[in-house]
Parts: sequence; C-alpha cells; structure tokens
Amino acid sequence: MSSELSHALGAGGALSDVIPGFSPRQGQIEMALAIEKTLTDKSILIAEAGTGTGKTFAYLMPVIMGGGKAIVSTGTKHLQDQLFTKDLPTLVKAMKVSLKAVLLKGRANYLCLYRLEQAFQDSREIAPGDFRLLHELDDWRRQTDTGDRVEFTRMPEDHRLWARVTSTADNCLGQDCPRYSDCFVAKVRKAAQEADLLVINHHLFCADMALKEDGFGELLPVVDTIVIDEAHQLPEVATRFFGQVLSSRRLLEMSKDVIVESHQEAADMVDLFEATDLLPGAVLGLRQALGAAEQKAAWLPKISKKKIAVAVEQLQQRLDDLVAQLDIASVRSQGLQACYRRALQQSHLLKELQAPQDDRIHWYETSQKGFVVHSTPLEISNTFRSHLERFDAAWVFTSATLAVGKDFSHFSKRLGLDDAYSARWDSPFDYAQNSLALIPEGLPEPSHPDYIPTITALAEMLIKDCRGGVFFLFTSYRALQAAYHLLEGKTTRRLLVQGKATRQSLIEQFRNEGDAILLATTSFWEGVDVRGTALSCVIIEKLPFAAPGEPVLEARLSAMRQSGGNPFMEYQLPQAVIMLKQGVGRLIRDASDQGLLVLCDPRLRSKAYGKKFLASLPEMPITDDKDIAGYFLRSLKEYQAG
Repeated sequence: MSSELSHALGAGGALSDVIPGFSPRQGQIEMALAIEKTLTDKSILIAEAGTGTGKTFAYLMPVIMGGGKAIVSTGTKHLQDQLFTKDLPTLVKAMKVSLKAVLLKGRANYLCLYRLEQAFQDSREIAPGDFRLLHELDDWRRQTDTGDRVEFTRMPEDHRLWARVTSTADNCLGQDCPRYSDCFVAKVRKAAQEADLLVINHHLFCADMALKEDGFGELLPVVDTIVIDEAHQLPEVATRFFGQVLSSRRLLEMSKDVIVESHQEAADMVDLFEATDLLPGAVLGLRQALGAAEQKAAWLPKISKKKIAVAVEQLQQRLDDLVAQLDIASVRSQGLQACYRRALQQSHLLKELQAPQDDRIHWYETSQKGFVVHSTPLEISNTFRSHLERFDAAWVFTSATLAVGKDFSHFSKRLGLDDAYSARWDSPFDYAQNSLALIPEGLPEPSHPDYIPTITALAEMLIKDCRGGVFFLFTSYRALQAAYHLLEGKTTRRLLVQGKATRQSLIEQFRNEGDAILLATTSFWEGVDVRGTALSCVIIEKLPFAAPGEPVLEARLSAMRQSGGNPFMEYQLPQAVIMLKQGVGRLIRDASDQGLLVLCDPRLRSKAYGKKFLASLPEMPITDDKDIAGYFLRSLKEYQAG
C-alpha cells in the first residue's frame, strides 16, 4: 500500500483533485508512511509535525486505507467538529470510499429528554425569561437527529439553562430512564460501537479510561488504531480524569435534583425534604469559612484550622443525613435511587479528602461563590500504560509540539511510552525568508519592577511599525492588565483584551479588524489560527514557566526531589519549552504568511537553559536590534490570506 499512499498524497494524486492549489509535502508523505508502518506493526508512534505539514491527512489517509476500525481523539470539541465536518468529508471525496464515521461527544453535549421534561414539571428554578427557550428546545427536539447542542444556535453555549436540560454522569439514569429508547446519547453511543471511524475528544477518551479504572462498562468500541491528535494536551487532561473532584456546584445541583425527584415521588417524606434543605447551607458555610476568592492551595493544611474543620464536619454531617434519607426513599423511583448513589459517592469522597494519600495531592480553589476540592495523582504513567495495554491496537500520538529540541522523553515518560518510536517533521514553511525573531538587548530581568513598562514601551514602538495585527501574549493576568493600562490611549488601533469577551468573539474581532492588538494569556498560546496580515507580529512577554506556588506543581516537584530527580531540568524546563513552541506557532500559519516574533525575556541570552528554548524555535533569523525589527515590519508585503 506504500506506493498507493505516496501517490495519493503526491502530485496528481487523490488530494489534488479536491483541494484547489494542492501541492505535495514531503513531510506529510513521510509521516503517512511512518503511520502506515505503525498500523501494520501494531506499535506506538510519537510524531511531531510542524505547522503546515498536513498531519491530519497524514494520519487519516493510512487509517482509512488500512480498512480497520479506528478512533481519532482531538484536543477540543472545536477541532473535533472541524475534523468531522471538513477534513473527513474532503478526504472521503478524494479517496472515493464509503466510510461509516461517527462524531461522539460527552453526554453533557446532548439534550436530555428526561431532564427537559423535569424542567417543565418543576419550573421554580427556571428564570422567567428562559421559558421561551424551553419551549423552543421542546420544538427543536422533534426536528434534530442528534440532539447535539451545537445545532441549537439560539442559546449560547454557556447559558445556564443547558445544565437543566443535559445530563451528567452523576444524574443520568442510564437504561432505567423512562426516555431511554429515545435518548440521543444512547443512540450516538450505539452508532459509535458500529463505526469504522469514531471521532472523539481527549476528555471523552479519558472519561472512558476513568470508567474502566472504576470497574464500570466502557463507552468506546474495540478498534485496531487509536490516533491522539494535539497529544501534548493529553497528560494534563488524563491527570484530571484520573483524579477526583468535590465541588460546591455539584453538591448544589444534586440538592436541586433531589428536590425535583422528591416532589414527584416522595412528597410525604418530611425528613428527606429537611435533610435536602440543610445541605446548601452547609455548602455555603464551607465556602464562607474558606475566605477570599481566587485561592488555590493545598487542602489538608487548610482544614487543620478550626473554623474550616468545623465547616467540613458540618458538611459531612449534612451529607450523611441526606444519604440516610435517600437510602429509605431510593426504592420509590430510579431518579431517587440515582440521587442516593450520588450523595453516597460525595460523602465517601469528602471523607477521603480529610486524610493524606502518598500518591496524590489534595488541593482546593475558590471562586466568588463556590469552591472545588481536588484529589490529583502526582503521576499517571503507570495508570495510562496499563490502559494502553488493554487495547490490541496501534497507537499514534501527534502534535506540532511534543519534543524539546529533538528529545521526546519528557512527553513519553509522562504517559509511560518508553518503547514508542518517535519521529519529527519540521514545518515546510520558509521561516528564513518570511519571519524574523527579535530578542532585544538591555531589558531588565522579568522580576524587576520596570520590566512590564519597558517591554510595553517596546511593543508600542513596534505596533507603530506594524501595518497588520499584533498578539501580545502574557503568562499572567497581572502582567496583562499592567500592560493594558500602559497601552490604553496610546494607540488608535483596536485594543482587544482577554476577559472582556469570549475567546471566539475576540478571535473573530481580531480577524475582522485586520490591524488590532490582542492582549491575552495562556489560553491564546495555542489553538488560534489567524492567517494573513491580520496577524503580523507576536510578542511574548516572558518564558512560560509555571507559576510557583501552584499546589499540584509543588507536590510534583517535591516528589521528584525526594526520588533524587532534578525537577527543573526534568519537568519545569521541558514544559516551558513546549509551551513557548505553542506561542511561537501562532505567527506563521500559511505558506504566504510573514511576521515578526518578539521574545522579550533576557534569560534566553543570560541563562544556560536559554539554549534549550532557542534550539526549539523554527529556523528563523534572529536579531537583537529593534531598528532592524522595525524595518522588517515596515517592509512586509500587504496581502490577505486566501
């Protein structure tokens, strides 16, 4: 099949028939052939493919040609939708094949008919303005084939009503649900079991692994190949799913669900209503005892304080009282039985969170009105490897940012992939001709009070020379806000600031303006694709080392020190290098793109580890002269991405 695959991706091949202006890419062909071999050998491949390699078609084509069943997991639902609605249809048309492909998301993405009915029957928690939306949802359920909420565009994705009309693993009744025969989730999961190609996201993939960890049934089918795209995100997503969470939101949602079920099936149980009514007060009591918002710290030292210990004890008592009442009521309905299981699980979890565990860190975070307590594993390599070995399948892990220089060990060790074959394909884009990196001399250290004012003054100068748009990327909101206040009023350009609109809205505004300035933090360092002159300059505030004091990081580093490791070289530095590669990757998104990269951090030159960062950059010319950088920006040709 190798020659067939090479031809399909080559000049005059299948892709050239359906993609206008298609030109063969050697890296794409080589990557596809490496994946083909991985599928044949049922081995493990870690593949880094630079921007523009065409990695999506490089893995989809051999997977489809191979004829077996496959799962492709993407980093986000947005990428999942793009792959399913754009990339796959293009490839199927090019290859002239019949393919049963299914798009599967987590259950919270689908309308739940049972909970929709519950919302109508118990409308005390529904805001008056939401009744119209409820009725529109009721009409839509008769028209939709999938129940996927992305189709219902009349209600924003973050609207509060979605939580009332979708299900979670906590409140879903499964096969005991009276609407199970019409359930959108059940239908799409049945289709997923029969699919040739199943497109999911990392959250669902890890949720399936976590279910197996707990001894429950699996969501995903048995397949021959598993492709993990945007694989650099997988270790953190898997860490969250192999952990446990107790949150004020989940406790309050459970309380509301108990009330709804009790009114319908246990209206005579006064003690149940009293136990349920007392739970929110205990949740609020713990939130108030925890103090200020925006905290993130270790949990066990916190609950040693008397005031908080009393609040935890009170919450434990209220949960135990509710469990006792639900135990009695659970025989009356499947809904009350599900509420009993949820309350029992939360009660057991709260008990576990009051004692240390050697391989986990308990930590908490607070928001204005709520709290979340986490129990997070310090490392997941053995757990992930054990799940991997349950699959008799070929594995492909791919992303534009997996290696530090040419070294994949940081990624492979985190997932227990010590026996994987690894390969890199650089971006085919001409960075030498189309880009320039500025690492300015004479800047203060990032810890110096003058650092943000100095780099903001530099940014102001470069903005004047840049006819296109500018990304100003930060590692913290504090630095972002300081720079914003310094820039405000000093430019006639549109200033867009993360937090003042949704992420997608900011990106669309930035594209449409053509010469806007976007100030953003880490969530904009990846997954943003702006082509043409709309993005002509990326300025990076400083090297993206994780902030000190973050509880999981501190616990991880401490464990590494105790085992004789070097946490900076083995963990902090590789993480920062991969993050910087993501930020740098925003600049050149197309063969015609041009732009200036500005790396402000003087440690790139002054510290020995700076060489690690520089070695991971694309092969682009570097200058320390601001005037040369300004001239480069002024000389960029004017064009728009096609």
